[in-house]
Amino acid sequence: MNTVAYVTVDVFTSERFAGNPLAVILDARGLSGGAMQKIAAEFGYSETTFVLPPDNPDHTARVRIFTPTAEIPFAGHPNVGTAFVLGQQSDIFGKPAGDRLTFEEDAGLVEVTMLRDASGVTGARIRAPAKLTTGETIAEDLIARCVQIDPQSILRTAHAPTFASVGLPFAFAELDSLATLGKAQPNAAVFTEAAARHKEDKTGFSLFLYVRSAENPWHIRARMFAPLDNVTEDPATGSASAALGAYLTSLLPAPDAEVNITIEQGVEMGRRSVIGVEISKTVGMVNEVFLTGSSVHVMRGEILL
Repeated sequence: MNTVAYVTVDVFTSERFAGNPLAVILDARGLSGGAMQKIAAEFGYSETTFVLPPDNPDHTARVRIFTPTAEIPFAGHPNVGTAFVLGQQSDIFGKPAGDRLTFEEDAGLVEVTMLRDASGVTGARIRAPAKLTTGETIAEDLIARCVQIDPQSILRTAHAPTFASVGLPFAFAELDSLATLGKAQPNAAVFTEAAARHKEDKTGFSLFLYVRSAENPWHIRARMFAPLDNVTEDPATGSASAALGAYLTSLLPAPDAEVNITIEQGVEMGRRSVIGVEISKTVGMVNEVFLTGSSVHVMRGEILL
């Protein structure tokens, strides 16, 4: 019987059984896209990654990312976690791992820098593969009904609810308090309505809600809901965090800015995650977005094919 090896890691945390779990298939050669989708559904994590030899030998690997229901072009925690796993191998498809990796993904090239301390690899810093793009605004009433909160609790001080992306689109809305954020409960029927009304998110309607700290506006608490993609709630969403950081930086009046953001997510789920986002803005344009996070090993084994 054929088998493929896997490992699981918790991402955006240094504590096991916190953060966002990820399954990594270390060598996916011979697996069809359909088989990858079945394996991702079996794990049931928000994402599972499949590592393949790169098309360009100058790069490290081709990485395919699957949710339980669909393949997606980019995501943050799968890249951080996959880099953490591969960076601890002596070689990747016959080449030394090193401290810098380049992943080929549907959204573009993802550049990775390994994070280390005296004990070895602790995490990774990745560069978002796409430029910031923004989409249409979203009615407050629709957002409110999606998560069963008062429309008046949705702030418009910085921006109206809107779509933004640095490789994967999300709907973003700022809320007035942590109490409101804690009350949010997704209504799948309204998410279906939102997905029919807004076509930017190909996997449904992924909603990222956030609250800024009164003491430090660059310290943010967030929650992400995507019930149409079998993700009732996600404990850490790097691609959304990167897009939010890029979007908020783009709104700053100064033409040049260097912004560091800390985003806590998963607190309400008992899986606290800490996501670092670094953004550079030059001459009015966001030109670099980086995600930083730690990871920790949890499981390893084999899948029977």
